[in-house]
Amino acid sequence: MKLVTGLFCLAGLMVVAGMGMLKQETFGVGPAAVPAARNSSAEARVESVEDSMHEFMEYVFQPTYRRLSQQLKTTPTDNQGWKAIKSDSLILAESCNLLIGRQPEDDAQDWCRHAVSARSAGGELYRAAKTKDFAASGAAYRRMLEHCNACHRQFEDGKHILEQ
Repeated sequence: MKLVTGLFCLAGLMVVAGMGMLKQETFGVGPAAVPAARNSSAEARVESVEDSMHEFMEYVFQPTYRRLSQQLKTTPTDNQGWKAIKSDSLILAESCNLLIGRQPEDDAQDWCRHAVSARSAGGELYRAAKTKDFAASGAAYRRMLEHCNACHRQFEDGKHILEQ
């Protein structure tokens, strides 16, 4: 009887431990947060909706950049203002991940370097906005634009340079 009770307890602990690991993977916390393919079906792969890089930039990056440019002209006076900056900075930073999947045939390594650098500065901007540090937000924003413009100079012959 003690053996059966012990086995049930051990099984229960294994189930609880397994659920804890599943929760970590599901919510991206702890050491189990390493990204892994969860579904290998065709519907679950990353696939561009718009093939034109010009269209992609014009409709994903440009409106967000324009809003953020206006938002960072003066220090926000309320949580709504900071929330707008956090939102747009996170959108831009995360959108840089999409650029990595849109590498050109030539100079793909440079392309990725620019995308990662812009993503990093966008992440700094997001974190600065979370702490409501206007000076740090502005500095991170300028760094992000420098990385975006470096990419535009290399891949767009200097067209579409973003202004601060």
